[in-house]
Amino acid sequence: VQLQASGGGLVQAGGSLRLSCAASGRAFSTYSMAWFRQAPGKEREFVAATRGSLFSTYYADSAKGRFTISRDNARNTVHLQLNSLKVEDTAVYFCAAGQRLIASTMTLGTSYGSWGQGTLVTVSS
Repeated sequence: VQLQASGGGLVQAGGSLRLSCAASGRAFSTYSMAWFRQAPGKEREFVAATRGSLFSTYYADSAKGRFTISRDNARNTVHLQLNSLKVEDTAVYFCAAGQRLIASTMTLGTSYGSWGQGTLVTVSS
């Protein structure tokens, strides 16, 4: 599957953005989809994920209560709604896809075989 992320931009602290990831290929509903991010000088970190057709979701502690991941299997897309943004949320956000994941591996970058090109989110103070 090929992934194309979009929706990043510059926003003030407290604002919102909606990231989208469009997937090409078949059997999108069988893929677990995730968002990761990488801030300048830092390692990539897990943000949120959703499993295939189960629609179960997983969040990093930093994302809980502020970010929402959703998917539209009919349109082969996954979204990440970012609310109450903080300066420390500034990063390049990547979407990723993987198959046959189990719950314990949903937060691991190595579980995902396909990655989008990333979209930059910049939060100003």
